[in-house]
Amino acid sequence: MQELNQSTATEFILLGFASSPRTDPLLFTFFLVFYLLTLVSNSLLITLIHQDTRLHTPMDFFISVLSMLDVCYTTTTVPQMLVHILSKKRAISFARCVAQMYIFLLFGITESWLFSIMLVDRYVAICHPLRYKVIMSRWVCLLMVGICAAYGVVGGLSYTFFAMRLPYCGPNEIDHYFCEVPAVLKLACADTSLNDLVDFITGFNVIVVPLSLIVLVYVNIFDTIMKIRSAQGRVKAFSTCASHITVVTMFAIPCIVTYMSPGSDSLSNSGKKMALFYKIATAFLNPVIYSLRNKDVNRAFLKLVGRGRAPE
Repeated sequence: MQELNQSTATEFILLGFASSPRTDPLLFTFFLVFYLLTLVSNSLLITLIHQDTRLHTPMDFFISVLSMLDVCYTTTTVPQMLVHILSKKRAISFARCVAQMYIFLLFGITESWLFSIMLVDRYVAICHPLRYKVIMSRWVCLLMVGICAAYGVVGGLSYTFFAMRLPYCGPNEIDHYFCEVPAVLKLACADTSLNDLVDFITGFNVIVVPLSLIVLVYVNIFDTIMKIRSAQGRVKAFSTCASHITVVTMFAIPCIVTYMSPGSDSLSNSGKKMALFYKIATAFLNPVIYSLRNKDVNRAFLKLVGRGRAPE
């Protein structure tokens, strides 16, 4: 009861990056350009996949969902960060902090599981090519995305509930640019050992389990690829997995370090950089990585540009 009475924090102060009259405009411009490029590239990829019938495949459907998630969870934090860079007032209410934390986790966890089902698509395409269209039907794809979203809802609620049930009665300055769970927990004026355990278990289920599934599936995929007699066929099969491996690596490593290191004291500077990487950099690079190696996407883009120039 005493702990509940101590819970008096009604708002938090997001310290963000070190403020300086010289560097603030540069930071603002840099992140604004990155954010706009992320919105444009992902929105363009979604548009191309929606309009071109050659891109109406299960993998392209998953890529369009990935782009939508990237747009959503960068928009959850980046606009606020841009405002705070140029503003002296960097306060966020307790309710908005809870909402931001949950929405960010919802999209992030959903994306974590989406990488797994994208690999399932590659597994079926490489290991069971003759049954691919039957197995990866439209309803199966929708069901798989729905399961990913369900994990996002439950995982986000678990993280957020256990973090915000604690009393916050001391300093209210969050050494981060958004309400990320590890940074907020450092302000709690109560024992966070239970939260560390819950966060580790939840992180295991939403990060390690999908990664383990990815490794297991890749073992089967590589085993199948090595049985292909043609060297050209093996290279082509490997190339279809290269984009996925690159994106998963960029996303997973910072997430593991951030969410599965209970009580870590390395969050202030390195944590901000890692959050920027898996939140902004990967969201920008995902459409680039997946489209550069996809000839159908390149053709669809040239076709779209050609239509735009036709009236001239």
